[in-house]
Amino acid sequence: MRSTPLVAGLVVSAAIGHVGYPIALAAVARRRQPAPRVDPAAWPAVTVLVPAYLEAGVIGAKVADVHANGYPGPLEVLVVADGDPETAAKAAAAGARVELLPERRGKSQALNHGVAAASHEMVVISDANNELEQGAIAHLVRRLSEDGVGAVAGEKLEGTGGELAYWRFEAWLKRNEDLMGTTLGLDGGLCAVRRSTWPVIPTDISNDDLWVALDLMERGLRVAYEPQAVVREDSIGGTALSWERRTRVLGGGLWVMWRKRQLLDPRRGFVSAQIWGHKLWRSTIGPLSHLALLLMAVRSAPGSLLARLFLAGHAVGAASFAAQQRDVRLPLPARLAAQVLYLQAVAFGGMARCLRGDRVLQWAKPAR
Repeated sequence: MRSTPLVAGLVVSAAIGHVGYPIALAAVARRRQPAPRVDPAAWPAVTVLVPAYLEAGVIGAKVADVHANGYPGPLEVLVVADGDPETAAKAAAAGARVELLPERRGKSQALNHGVAAASHEMVVISDANNELEQGAIAHLVRRLSEDGVGAVAGEKLEGTGGELAYWRFEAWLKRNEDLMGTTLGLDGGLCAVRRSTWPVIPTDISNDDLWVALDLMERGLRVAYEPQAVVREDSIGGTALSWERRTRVLGGGLWVMWRKRQLLDPRRGFVSAQIWGHKLWRSTIGPLSHLALLLMAVRSAPGSLLARLFLAGHAVGAASFAAQQRDVRLPLPARLAAQVLYLQAVAFGGMARCLRGDRVLQWAKPAR
């Protein structure tokens, strides 16, 4: 594959999201020091909001997990059962306050209802199927008590191997963005918000966490990141379930960015840079550039050693992915190669879903 300006440009474009933006971010953030964490003078009352649908088998354990987290102030556990009487009954039996919606509305609208119904200004949101590490709630509230902070993102740990490496990469990005003032890496599995600044999520939005982060940042509020607030979640399961969730999330995220496209203007400063670097480029332009390089390599392979090596690397990644589906244990480099190829494929699946208007607001999920 000849080294031409086009090839060089495509290489740079393919690498911006996963390499270029992180390097630039780290170079700037390394000059910043995190502010000292200070406990509030009095720990405020907190509502822990758990949106739940088909969670009857785990909701009791979730309520107990929240109460056992060691928060030093008053604590309310509020479960919003999204058109699910069985989950509502189990949550009430476990000691939670329960709001039962008369019909399923989807997670975004369950969150709207729950935040409005919360008894307290400080609201911690957590999914029903995850487990909080000790002290996570207090760590979130400590950051949310800082001036100008509208939300706090916790740290999510999920899966093993390449999948876990992906979440650690996301955590690294959020840590450096936080040093710059704000991060858009809010995850609905564990975060904290203020009831008074909650942005009501529109009915056509499925990616509640990204909408909340961008709306708060648009209003000049910070989204902080607290790495000590850790939540652990099992991997979603097989490839089919993972593909469905990831393409749905990516397609829904692209729709959010389109709805908030005014923030893409470079004059918005760091907010714009984050959207382009952290989300948009590596979900669209980067994968398209990668595909163009792959097609050029196929055409150039007979006369180019570099092209053949490029294709061989993809073959290794594809073979590693296939081996993982058979539960073959692989070295970390092979798992990472498989994860990178899979995420590139997910990007195309997400783009396709966004373009055809496939915004699933009430997705199918297994009962737990």
